[in-house]
Amino acid sequence: MHNFKNIIAWQKSRELVKDIYMLTARFPKEEVYGLTSQIKRASVSVPSNIAEGTARTDKDFSRFLDIAIGSSFELETQLILSNDLGFISDELLNSTSLKVLEVQKVIYGFQKNLKTN
Repeated sequence: MHNFKNIIAWQKSRELVKDIYMLTARFPKEEVYGLTSQIKRASVSVPSNIAEGTARTDKDFSRFLDIAIGSSFELETQLILSNDLGFISDELLNSTSLKVLEVQKVIYGFQKNLKTN
């Protein structure tokens, strides 16, 4: 069993959630139940699935990491759509996308290590 609080992927994805909440606070109020909600849910899904997976076998944990990675790609898509709609600037899209990529890389690395041990 793993302690999710010690997993770097969980720590980094938790930081990403804070960034996403600050970013979406700038979105138009009419988007609160639309794209804003979707983005927040996708971001929260990443550390949540990492945490949930720690209570499982390593094989099941790997599946939860797959779900976390999927949520991160969903989040990235929603950020691109937010840029397309003019809710976030190119600069903000790029900087946030780099953070998402970093989380993805850390999850992939952790998952690879999990499978080899």
